[in-house]
Amino acid sequence: MNTSTIATQASAQYELRFCSLFDEGRGYSFPCDEAGHVDIDSLSSRARLNYFYARTVIGREFSMPAVQRSSTLH
Repeated sequence: MNTSTIATQASAQYELRFCSLFDEGRGYSFPCDEAGHVDIDSLSSRARLNYFYARTVIGREFSMPAVQRSSTLH
């Protein structure tokens, strides 16, 4: 197993969640490391657009993102 595989598996244990300010249960989540860093290059183009959108509308549509343990551990 190489270091990039280990890093990917480690980052899959956490997710960065952007929760809607208006619609409970609505939001986005992205795999990240324990510090909240998202590997943008590993995201699909749609997920990358959603990530940039969520970051852009913090405070207007979404709350500040929070790092949480992933609910879908592999």
